[in-house]
Amino acid sequence: MIELHSSPTPNGQKVMIMLEETGLAWKHIDVNIRLGEQFTPGHLKLSPNNKIPAIVDSDGPDGGPYTMMESGAILVYLAEKTGQFLPKDARQRYDTLQWLIFQMAHVGPMFGQANHFNNYASVDIAYAKDRYNNESVRLYRVLDNRLRDSTWLSCDEYSIADMATYPWTKGHKDRNVDQTGFPNFMRWFDAMEARPAVQRNNVMATEIRARMAVAAEGKSTVNIFDTKDNAARLTQATRT
Repeated sequence: MIELHSSPTPNGQKVMIMLEETGLAWKHIDVNIRLGEQFTPGHLKLSPNNKIPAIVDSDGPDGGPYTMMESGAILVYLAEKTGQFLPKDARQRYDTLQWLIFQMAHVGPMFGQANHFNNYASVDIAYAKDRYNNESVRLYRVLDNRLRDSTWLSCDEYSIADMATYPWTKGHKDRNVDQTGFPNFMRWFDAMEARPAVQRNNVMATEIRARMAVAAEGKSTVNIFDTKDNAARLTQATRT
């Protein structure tokens, strides 16, 4: 059994999709980051960086429980555990790892910053919006160019690179990314959304958000964007 300690953010969803694709038995353990649950001592034992997602595999590499943090590493672990979605061919394997790291190093950070300055920043900073929105569009162009030459993101085989990237690209309409200007990306995006595991993920993500909202009613929230407090929260949670 895999326990996924997470929220249905893009990084959480990439692991949800992988678990649904592999057919592994798993369950979602809700971690509401708006309530600061990522700073609880229990979660920090799973994810010392106070982030989601984290997993606990009851049947780890040595047959005992094994815990992991970092969504990209989790995808590689699950791929190797099941023998699925990470090609055996050496060239295709390295291609997959390249595009997985491309998502982790570029798509996630840049799209995340654009989303923050567009929707959550306490001050309207035109420079920041322009910087991250422009970079986001450039990255969609990188994806479109790649998908002109490849059926899936890393190769002609569906892989963890596709699963990692898809949840981050759901906001493509906000960037005016459409069939006219980005036909290869849109072909891929539609193919992703046609997959039953992805469809199940999208339904579950909505259900989990609703469940977490009900559970949070009447509770005080933390400002997760006020990063000056995060070091103090981590110190308090790990104080012995």
